Amino acid sequence: MFLAAHVLVAALIIVFVLLQRGKGAETGAAFGSGASGTVFGARGSANFLSRVTAVLATLFFATSLILTGVGKPRPEESLLDTIEQAAPAEEEAVPEEEDEDLPQLPSLQPAEQPDIPQE
Repeated sequence: MFLAAHVLVAALIIVFVLLQRGKGAETGAAFGSGASGTVFGARGSANFLSRVTAVLATLFFATSLILTGVGKPRPEESLLDTIEQAAPAEEEAVPEEEDEDLPQLPSLQPAEQPDIPQE
């Protein structure tokens, strides 16, 4: 029941947000587009839609909190408690074997710096 109400409130929020005019809509009305003459009057729809959106947002938060409390109860022991603690495996020392098939790299030594005359 709460999940259905939550989805319905979310859909209504989307609808009412899309019904609201953006801030740039007043500019078009000033140049004679005639969009300011609505059922609610020039300013009435903005107040009505803003209030409905605020109420729906409050209901959305309330249903979110209710769904959190109604959800599955937490288990008394965690998943980590159920896993047996395995002893750490001992690392075996792997002897370094030289592969005769691979060419040996020369030892890297820093290059000699040329003498730079000072001015």
